[in-house]
Amino acid sequence: MLDFKIKDVFSALWKTKSFMLFRFLIYFGITIAYVIATGAGAGVGSVIGKVAGESEAGAFYGIIGGFGLVTGILFYVREYLLYMVKAGHIAVILKYLDKEEIPSGKGQISYAQAIVKDRFKEASVLFAVDQVIKKVVKFITSLFEGILGFLPFIPQPIVKFVNAIVKNSTTYVDEIILAYNIKNEIDNPWEGSKQAVVLYAQNYKVFLKNAVFVTVISWILTALVMLLTFGPIALLLQLTGQVGGMWPLMIAIVASISIKAALIDPFAMTALMQVFFKVTQDQQPNPEWEGKLEQGSKKFREMKEKAMSWVSTNTGNDAADNTGSDNTSFDNNDVVDDDSPTVRFKTTTGQG
Repeated sequence: MLDFKIKDVFSALWKTKSFMLFRFLIYFGITIAYVIATGAGAGVGSVIGKVAGESEAGAFYGIIGGFGLVTGILFYVREYLLYMVKAGHIAVILKYLDKEEIPSGKGQISYAQAIVKDRFKEASVLFAVDQVIKKVVKFITSLFEGILGFLPFIPQPIVKFVNAIVKNSTTYVDEIILAYNIKNEIDNPWEGSKQAVVLYAQNYKVFLKNAVFVTVISWILTALVMLLTFGPIALLLQLTGQVGGMWPLMIAIVASISIKAALIDPFAMTALMQVFFKVTQDQQPNPEWEGKLEQGSKKFREMKEKAMSWVSTNTGNDAADNTGSDNTSFDNNDVVDDDSPTVRFKTTTGQG
């Protein structure tokens, strides 16, 4: 049984349609930039390659160059994209999930910008928090992979397939944790993120169940969008006298990625936000789970250190020491790096 209400999710998304259009335009622009840059790079590389008699090799390196150019540009604007697009949309969605309205006289984007700036004074802080969250969540996911590794009756291809789905299902966890900071108006982003990570870890079974379902559905919908757009695009190119080749497929991929970013990703994110706040309602971060994360993840230890450092240089911190319980346990020697592909893990039965 799923732990989110589709009706409420669609209602919140419909009310944020202006922001979703904003997302669509940004992501569509990014994907078009990749197509143009790689296509132009291939053309330039092919011309240069002809001089040396290596036209195909020149085109190949031109594609790499075009792709790298766009990626480099995006690297410098990544903080803004996270700050404005991801966190901003979260702030607006939270408002509607709580059955509240945007203050009159304010547009969704300007309102979101004000809320995010109030919680994260600098975009660089939000970006740094986001990167650490990803590493810690990767560590938590590796625990699940470790469990599957101890079940020899499951064929390895199935184990790898399930692990791949689980990894993809964590795509939205950092957004959920950002939502926790915004919703609870936490001034110390490191402390708030630490609390949210612990809450996620102690409820990982429930969250993974919903996240895996949402992830599978989102990719099925993305594939359907690509299939539905391929035919009309190919027909349109034929009517305009353009040579087909790979262009219909490339444009269909661009369209499906843009629609996924504009419509499908927000649906998945909103559904999992609803799950997180429903499951963790009235819960406090479990010190036992906090100890496990601190023992096994250097990035979690870094998060704790930054939370304490923030307290010493800023006012209004939200540090808390709470209690709880869990039946999962580590071996004493299982301290690992967050980037380790596997984690030795043993568990007793019981709800995480």
